[in-house]
Amino acid sequence: MITARLGLRARLYLASAAILMLFAFNVGTHLWGSYARSESVMAYRIATEGTALVRGIQQGLATEYQRVQVLAALRETNAPIRIAQREQANAELSEISDQLRALGGLSDIETEAAFRDFYKFASTLLDEWVRFYRDYNDNSVPSRLDARLYGDATDSLQALADQQNSVALERSTIIDNTIQLTDRITIIGFVSSITITLILILTLIRTTNASLFRLRVGVERFGAGDLTHRIDENRDSGEIANLAQTFNEMSASLQRAMADLTDARAEAEAANETKSMFLANVSHELRTPLNAIIGYSEMLQDELSDGETLDRDQFHHDLTTIIFSGRQLLTLINDILDLSKIETGKMSVSYEPVNVAGLVVQVCDALSPLLAQNKNQLELDVVGAQNATMRSDAAKIQQILTNLFSNACKFTKNGVIKVTAHIDDAALRLSVQDNGIGMTEEQQSKVFQAFVQADSNTSVNYGGTGLGLAIVSSFCDMLGGSVTLSSAPGEGSRFEVSLPVVQE
Repeated sequence: MITARLGLRARLYLASAAILMLFAFNVGTHLWGSYARSESVMAYRIATEGTALVRGIQQGLATEYQRVQVLAALRETNAPIRIAQREQANAELSEISDQLRALGGLSDIETEAAFRDFYKFASTLLDEWVRFYRDYNDNSVPSRLDARLYGDATDSLQALADQQNSVALERSTIIDNTIQLTDRITIIGFVSSITITLILILTLIRTTNASLFRLRVGVERFGAGDLTHRIDENRDSGEIANLAQTFNEMSASLQRAMADLTDARAEAEAANETKSMFLANVSHELRTPLNAIIGYSEMLQDELSDGETLDRDQFHHDLTTIIFSGRQLLTLINDILDLSKIETGKMSVSYEPVNVAGLVVQVCDALSPLLAQNKNQLELDVVGAQNATMRSDAAKIQQILTNLFSNACKFTKNGVIKVTAHIDDAALRLSVQDNGIGMTEEQQSKVFQAFVQADSNTSVNYGGTGLGLAIVSSFCDMLGGSVTLSSAPGEGSRFEVSLPVVQE
């Protein structure tokens, strides 16, 4: 056989070329059939639109004809027509004219002559009715209505509709025949492709089996774990020799891969340790507000059961603590749920008008208790976004600002938190800056990763789960923007968010 005298590469090329040619033939027939189907749909749509326009024009002409006949009889009694009636009639005649033009747009070479005949009668009839309404109240102008025009117009319209339907039916028949032909060709080509492909594959296997037999022993040795075994490359030539050399190189690569696997296992254990640390942090963060809620609730219950006079200030303080702890707990749960939605792709974006300055002020006002915890001061600058409204997701912008503001308050004591917002070049720029503990470059590289905090002592000293900034980064990506960080140890941090906007 010819294939037996070919090299392995030449055999593969020959088989691949044959399969690709068969595949291209099938794709071509499929595209041909798809084009025919699209033409059939287009012809059906044009026929449907033409039928609807014909019905609309017939109904409009019939209605207007009856009205003109009634008004012509009333004119004999000198009954005038109101301006509103005349304007309404002119509007309806104009609508019929628009339908005529639309029907003309659906005409082609085969129906153009019929459309011109109809259009001649219809336009003359419409002009006659326009003059009738215009001169209706002028008794000095006699009424000139040609009864034959309406009949001629409707007859020519029906002739045009019949011809359009005939042409559409003829084209549909041709296209349907083409579709049937392409379907038959596709089926024949598919069956032939399978048959020829099987023949090529069997021939290729048969002619290369002997050449690959010696390689099987080496592969079995590799599969058994003997990575020190090497195949004798000198017993074959060409592609087989190259393949033997490749197997030998693969064996050496696998030896190196085993060492890399050990390193990867160590990294996986480190990742598992990070997840365990995250779970421990979450457990701690959940227990802290829960203990406060339960403890203060029990204290309030005891005070109420004592029957003594309540200390309203203390009672109010305890309730405030419960509410604050509840909000902390809710924030943590929301962060976990949001991150879960982001990772599963179920987080959606809802665009709506947003008052930028008002939103920033609202968030800062709601989080003002966080400032008092560490005796921080707030500098707020929203002049650059004053009276500016944009379309974006208000809830996500609010959470971005909330997370950045909360972090700034948490890592700053007796300092200043500066929040600015302005719009330029069709972009919203939000900035949260503090003069707190700051971060090193290594810490900055990890701060936007989920479940990871700046260092292992952060959770112990300041609390938190490491989700806030990961959610900020994800939300910025979802809104088509970005977040950048500049920081230095002991000098504070500055987070700047840039979001594209559409001005209202």
